Amino acid sequence: MRQPNLFSLSRKEGWRRFVDEAPRLRPETLTLRQLSALGQEAAEDYNDARHDWHANFGIVATPQLSAVHDELDQIVASNRQDGDRIRSAAVIDALPGLGKTTIANLFGRTFDRGQMRRLGQVTTAGHERIPVFRVGLTSNTTLRTLNRMICEFYGHPATDRANAATLASHALDCVLSCETQLGIIDDVHFIDLDRRDGLAVSNHLKWLANELPVTFVYVGVGLAERRFFADGLSGKNVVLAQTARRWTRLGVAPFSLTDETGRRHWRSLLKATERQLVLAEHRPGQLTNLDGYLFERTSGHIGSYFTLLMRGCYRAIRTGGEALTRDLLDEVRLDEASEQARKQLAASLAHRRQTAGTEAAS
Repeated sequence: MRQPNLFSLSRKEGWRRFVDEAPRLRPETLTLRQLSALGQEAAEDYNDARHDWHANFGIVATPQLSAVHDELDQIVASNRQDGDRIRSAAVIDALPGLGKTTIANLFGRTFDRGQMRRLGQVTTAGHERIPVFRVGLTSNTTLRTLNRMICEFYGHPATDRANAATLASHALDCVLSCETQLGIIDDVHFIDLDRRDGLAVSNHLKWLANELPVTFVYVGVGLAERRFFADGLSGKNVVLAQTARRWTRLGVAPFSLTDETGRRHWRSLLKATERQLVLAEHRPGQLTNLDGYLFERTSGHIGSYFTLLMRGCYRAIRTGGEALTRDLLDEVRLDEASEQARKQLAASLAHRRQTAGTEAAS
């Protein structure tokens, strides 16, 4: 098995690898005869390369991704305020499995590449240029841990013993010295506004936005339902909330088959991904012919869809079938949310077909 390409986007070294690495090379698609001619070790190496490819073959520019990137580009490009003015922030808020984190990371990568190309790897003061920092929150994030995570991204040496205020000062120094312009904070839904430390972290995010001259992109699940834009306030006090005035909420919708546009977008996704498959018996149209079935399995959630494809490809190679058929995909278990939604959707579709048949007969 190939050594995993291990790195963390919460460290500048890992982020640089994500930004700078060349595209992965696609393995050649062999025929069944060519596969059978391989020796055991050569076949193992070839299959391992295919497993790696199917797990990492790239990102499809879906309408959802393109739409959010357009909004983010507008927000970031218009945030040219001097240091004495507050910059607006963006928040990607949607259900799990819709690609929120991927959308934010890809935007950060594109922005980082543009800044490095235009401005170079070193600032005018001689410091390392770091256009983007990225951290992910945890369920027990406090003021100190949030500041420490930002400092650890930059590799600041004084993160072990410093208190929250000192770490905040170090974070500000890092941002200014490295001329960072974009900050991505993932999993902000872990902040519990019903707890005192959660409110403190929420307020600290506003302080960071005030003090750090960067555009923040926050990513989370169900933030509107959690009253995140209301700063945890209720009743008449909601009008005092600053977040709703400073954050632009960007949603990410699942795919839908309720209209022709939605069906076209879904089929475009299937066409784009099936062109990336490296299976000896795969033929164009095999996935699009399963469009309804694949939607039933995944409820239009792109995360579940790619998981189904990745596991299906592994099974197709391991069993020697070398194609994604319905029978093979039926053997692949998905996340529990998709499995439960599949049962409900299948029952709904069956009811619609039965109702349509009854109406036609009458």
